[in-house]
Amino acid sequence: MSPFVPGQRWFSTAEPELGLGTVMRVVARSVQIVFTGTGVVRQYAMTSAPLARANFRAGERIRIDGRELDVEEVAEAAGLLRYRGGSDWYEEGQLDAEQPVSKADSRLLGGRVDRNRAYEFRLESLRRRAQAQAHAGWGILGARIDLIPHQLRVAEIAAARRPPRLLLADEVGLGKTIEACLIVAQLLASGRASRTLILVPEALVHQWFVELLRRFNLRFAIFDEERCESMELGGDASNPFEDEQGVIAAIGWLAADDERREQLLEAGWDVLVVDEAHHLEWSPEEASPAYRLVEALAEKVPAVILLSATPEQLGRSGHFARLRLLDPARYASLETFLAESDQLISVSAAVESLLDGAAPDTAQREALAPLFSSDPESLARHLDDIDAASEERRALAVSRLVDELVDRHGVGRSMIRNRRAAVGGFPKRIKHLATLPAGEDRALLGRLLAEFLADVGVPGHAEPEHDYTRDPRLDWLLALLERIAPAKCLLLCRSRSKVQALEEALRLRSGLQVARFHEDMNLLQRDRNAAFFAQADGARLLIASEIGAEGRNFQFAQHLVLWDLPADPDMLEQRIGRLDRIGQRGHVQIHAAVVEGSPQQLLLSWFDEGLGAFEQVCADGRELLHEFGQDLIDLASLDADDEEQDAALAELVAATRARHAELSEAIQNGRDRLLEIASQRGAAKGRLLQALRLDDDLAHVDDYPLRLFEQFGVHNETIAPGVVLLDPEYLTLDAFEEFKDGPRQATLDRAQALARDDLLYLRPDHPMVLSAQELLLSAESGNAAFLVDDALPARTVVLEAVYVLECIADRALQVGRFLPPEPVVVAVDTRLQLREGFHPSTRSIERAADRLVDLQRLRKPIATLLPPMLKRAGEEATKLAGERAEQAAATADSLLGHEVERLAALARINPAVREDEIARLEAEREAVLAALPQARPRLDALRLVVSPDFLRLAS
Repeated sequence: MSPFVPGQRWFSTAEPELGLGTVMRVVARSVQIVFTGTGVVRQYAMTSAPLARANFRAGERIRIDGRELDVEEVAEAAGLLRYRGGSDWYEEGQLDAEQPVSKADSRLLGGRVDRNRAYEFRLESLRRRAQAQAHAGWGILGARIDLIPHQLRVAEIAAARRPPRLLLADEVGLGKTIEACLIVAQLLASGRASRTLILVPEALVHQWFVELLRRFNLRFAIFDEERCESMELGGDASNPFEDEQGVIAAIGWLAADDERREQLLEAGWDVLVVDEAHHLEWSPEEASPAYRLVEALAEKVPAVILLSATPEQLGRSGHFARLRLLDPARYASLETFLAESDQLISVSAAVESLLDGAAPDTAQREALAPLFSSDPESLARHLDDIDAASEERRALAVSRLVDELVDRHGVGRSMIRNRRAAVGGFPKRIKHLATLPAGEDRALLGRLLAEFLADVGVPGHAEPEHDYTRDPRLDWLLALLERIAPAKCLLLCRSRSKVQALEEALRLRSGLQVARFHEDMNLLQRDRNAAFFAQADGARLLIASEIGAEGRNFQFAQHLVLWDLPADPDMLEQRIGRLDRIGQRGHVQIHAAVVEGSPQQLLLSWFDEGLGAFEQVCADGRELLHEFGQDLIDLASLDADDEEQDAALAELVAATRARHAELSEAIQNGRDRLLEIASQRGAAKGRLLQALRLDDDLAHVDDYPLRLFEQFGVHNETIAPGVVLLDPEYLTLDAFEEFKDGPRQATLDRAQALARDDLLYLRPDHPMVLSAQELLLSAESGNAAFLVDDALPARTVVLEAVYVLECIADRALQVGRFLPPEPVVVAVDTRLQLREGFHPSTRSIERAADRLVDLQRLRKPIATLLPPMLKRAGEEATKLAGERAEQAAATADSLLGHEVERLAALARINPAVREDEIARLEAEREAVLAALPQARPRLDALRLVVSPDFLRLAS
């Protein structure tokens, strides 16, 4: 029988700030609860719901319509409770959302107290939790990422939007996936979103799953037709997409299935993320099914994040199509957009001149004028300042003009584009390409052709069986590994079968330590192999398949071997990007070998001589593949005369090189300098960046997470610099999923976490840390303590009452930004006088464990002293709560009011600032100001501190 009945009242132990919830409905194995005080609805699995029944007993106090009553009798009928206070009976549904739930006073009165160190640790945990939730990086404190300014700046920009609707168009290798995950993680942690849908090409589904789980501790569900059918065959008639809060799915599948498409649209989402958005085909006449799907979702979903690395200059109508998904009102006409784009090319040229120190000429001044159409006098003043300024002051005048141009630039509100050249920090690529003789093996070229046709996806050509024991590339590989020893090397190839064949060949030919990665391995196996590769004395070579290595960080290696080559330049860039990333500390050495006369030789020549892809990023790779890819595959597949094939290849390479130069020039000339400046502006001094750096500086000396797990019997032992072993041998609660396979290694250091995916990265928002805090603070541990303090004057008794300031409001308002749920300690003596700044002596706390006191014989005097002292403490806590709420309201009014005014002013000069964005922010401000005065103190813990003579006098 279900323990849940509609109408019952329950608390969330994971989110006590939500207040009292009401069971709305029970369906199958889940229960839906509405927290009326905050307007939040939560769906929980019955078997693992972090919920506690609100069942008050006789003698306890309840709050109804703002009045506190003593419970005198409790009755139950059909699973629902009724309480009698005085002569009246009250249904549990009448209980206020906020209730006095602490049992600290009854425990202290009953003589059931904890050790003082448990009380002190509980108080520390309350403070830690409040500080973490108020941190600018809440939700991404434990993200396994480098602190890269431009990525964190993107997250900061998105956090300020209500809601964020952005096109992330950074150049390849700058981390658009990480930027999108940062945005999602912060939205989920802040409460501004709970349901997230991520649509990606089928080949990227697993990469996104790993990225979210390994880097951000976000567990999403992968949905496909098999999963949906399985749920339906199991008798579940509900919408399958409502079964999970976070979903990753292949966009092609959903766009082609009308039934799933409608279910997806009806499921209701807060955030939509679409990767590879340049694949969404659109024209004024028609749109692809995938585009129509995203368009329908974008009309319903508040927050929309699109990702695309394709330069807008290579398809302006496609670029317009992506922007109109985000803001259809602003981007209603393709013709208008094209005209604005042409104008912005001239604006970019003018900005370039300004930044180079040259005064703009007449044509450039005319190009700037349309951006100041509503205020031409302002432009005139700026230009006059530049013309009249001295050399020293001209830079300041130029900076002011450029800043105002950025504010007036419409696309900058919808799109972010960072460039590798502007960001910097990338290593140099050094190519090492080899052509090997075919030797006497006459069947070799035939095997390589079959391998090539399968690799590039020619229809009708399945992947052959691989035997590399007699392949000349194996000899080349062994010689390379010997030459670069002891350096680590990452080898990438297309498939799992190639990984296994290479591992077998190396095992037969050498005693080299090898780790492997492919898609059929589970996450734990991959973690262990990645750790083996990362260790200084571990594997020198990691062999990984295309899919198997996705979402992993191997930047500690500088040597990359390309065993085979993909036909798609973007896939080649993705492979090289495993090592060529920001934070790479050495040059990236790219090694590739092909057999003379093989199809792979033609592909290598096309990449090297036509695109220069091994030495620089090829931004137009997809366009070049579209134009020349089929010709290349056809040429490589032909059994033609060597001279004839060489001539055809030379012609193809020349045509590719010419087209590449043409497209590169178009990209360079069409750059939107204002957009690039807007994307980079403030990145190096971002508030989020500075907050996370400060947190990192303190993390290595902070052992709080380790001490937290010790409360549950989890022993820790340092096994390497920055690495500890968490051993749950004496675990008192089977509550941590991370320990299901035994002890786990962990770190508090970001560098260690980045180098080793197998380590738990224990920061304040890590799920295991949050679970441990929830277990500790939802239980009675440390909420009642008794202490004898020799430093107190004779006949002195002081009550320390710990209250938590809680403001029950919609989580999306993030009232914790202004009023964190901090503990407030109020100390009161027997004369009901406040003892500000009181804290027991250090010596008394140190001796507390050795000083055993029989509290049973003190129950009577404690029962006499405690009620009036507790009442006085409650009055003071209520006063302090009011003062802090008033201060928080003033801060919120100032900050949010300033932001509303800033946006309103920006809207007058920038048509991309949406009216609904300003309205949402104003509504948020009003709701926050209405919620903060409702903050109330909740009693959490008590400690009675007495002088030594109290024991004698009381007995």
